[in-house]
Amino acid sequence: MKTKFAFVFVVLSMLLAACGAQATPTPEPVAMPEPTAEPEMPKTIVDIAAGDGRFDTLVAAVQAADLADTLSGEGPFTVFAPTDDAFAALPEGTLDALLADIPALTDILLYHVVSGEVMAADVVGLDGQSAETALAGKSVAIKVDADRVILNDNVNVVITDIQASNGVIHVIDAVLLPSSDEAMSEDLSDKMDIVDTAVADGRFTTLVAAVQAAGLDDALKGEGPFTVFAPTDEAFAALREGAVDARLADIPTLTDILLYHVVEGKVMAADVVELSNAMTLNGQYVDIAVEDGKVMIDGAEVIITDIETSNGVIHVIDAVILPESRDIVDIAVEDGRFTTLVAAVQAADLVETLKGEGPFTVFAPTDDAFAALPAGTIDALLADIPTLTDILLYHVVPGKVMAADVLGLDGQSAGTALEGQSIDIKIDMGNVYLNEDVQVIITDIEASNGVIHVIDAVLLPPQ
Repeated sequence: MKTKFAFVFVVLSMLLAACGAQATPTPEPVAMPEPTAEPEMPKTIVDIAAGDGRFDTLVAAVQAADLADTLSGEGPFTVFAPTDDAFAALPEGTLDALLADIPALTDILLYHVVSGEVMAADVVGLDGQSAETALAGKSVAIKVDADRVILNDNVNVVITDIQASNGVIHVIDAVLLPSSDEAMSEDLSDKMDIVDTAVADGRFTTLVAAVQAAGLDDALKGEGPFTVFAPTDEAFAALREGAVDARLADIPTLTDILLYHVVEGKVMAADVVELSNAMTLNGQYVDIAVEDGKVMIDGAEVIITDIETSNGVIHVIDAVILPESRDIVDIAVEDGRFTTLVAAVQAADLVETLKGEGPFTVFAPTDDAFAALPAGTIDALLADIPTLTDILLYHVVPGKVMAADVLGLDGQSAGTALEGQSIDIKIDMGNVYLNEDVQVIITDIEASNGVIHVIDAVLLPPQ
């Protein structure tokens, strides 16, 4: 009995000791909680594009079109995002033209946006179908070919499912255009002005160079509207050899010819065929006729019609049309570089002669050429009409002698209208000189009764 009691006592003692240990635990150091980082805010489609580095052009376009707030909104949106390389692949001048035409730019950007969040798996499921874009009435055609997703037959989706807080981005390798036309320049023609359209097209390099040389590019980029009958490069190439260079060197004549290809207003093909003529910006009429189903403008055939631009329309023609030539005196009066010559012709009473049937070839000194004469010479000549008449007639050769014919007279002479007097002709390194030191600087300004060649000094008949 005593043994049993002792055993119970020992057990109770152990339990009391254990309870005592729990009641007075040894304190341990308490670790302070780590400060929690601010949760990262979800990024919108615009935030992701701006921070990526591959979409700088797209972001600039979105900002220019004032769409940044829209695409940062709740959405959700699906954006097919062209890279910077995709924009760089557009025809030269296209991007600048779009940035200057915000409505057109906005349309193109909205054509890259589909309402809702359409993930890659969903896009693949639309093979052979189309997706409606945010541009009203326009959709993107979708095709799946060997696991590749292709939009509108030629634009590849290269990266998929870049998630944003308000939708998803799929990266594409070309800019989508709200048109099914194959030629990009034609796709964008109604979004660019006449000059930009001609530049982007590639068939009008000579016409563009001529427009720029004549200083008409700003005018044709203006509000308009204009109708331009545009000759192709082949049309300019079909002109007589040297004709283009001659006209590029003769800006007033070049301007006159170019303006003869422009009609005020936007005259579509259906309206053109109803006309018999149209007033051009150079003040003369072009004749319009329909022959065997072909539309002819002053004998040039209209081969492509209705290339619409932001400030008018272009009709392509297969030849350069030339305004009706004025006579030699009319051209000299209108040109502006021959005021002294015109005054001398009037003083010598030669106007009616040089407006006659001819033909005549006139070597025409500029005002600068007359100004280079010794002081008092012009006044003396104006007071001595017989001498003045002789000098003027010495600049006139009977017949129409074009530049190519003059070149064939190297080392020879040409008889002038001043009886018994002729002009010596010399060719040196492609330059034509008369009487050794007077240079022909512009050739082949054609008139209805002959041709004018411009010279840099006054010719004086031998004593």
